Amino acid sequence: MAAASMKPMDCPCGRTDSGGRALQLADCCGRWIDAGTAAPDAESLMRSRYTAFVLGRPEYLIATWHPSHRQADLQLDPGIKWLGLEVRWQKQQDATHAEVEFVARQRDRSGRAVRLNELSRFVLEDGRWFYVDGDALR
Repeated sequence: MAAASMKPMDCPCGRTDSGGRALQLADCCGRWIDAGTAAPDAESLMRSRYTAFVLGRPEYLIATWHPSHRQADLQLDPGIKWLGLEVRWQKQQDATHAEVEFVARQRDRSGRAVRLNELSRFVLEDGRWFYVDGDALR
């Protein structure tokens, strides 16, 4: 199917416009994942990283991981089905540090539902936000 005839896709991150309608991937996380534009804030980076997991884009995940914690290689499990994202809160700690708490839901290979609740830390360097690390929450 030619790219021009592809149906627009809702962004997996779940972000909506002011009318409550889902944003299209190209108007949301797609612009950071595909166009290489820097995410404007930590929450947008976190949402785009979730979207990269959904779309199977490990290269974006590696590129947006802070070099101090970055994995050299990342293998995504194609048997995982991502089901949704909820951003609980985000906090800008200072000009270059932020935290985001989120819950991501998935179904693993066995069909078991899994919830990943994480408090993630982000840092802004040279005009780009990077994921540093996170703590699993209950």
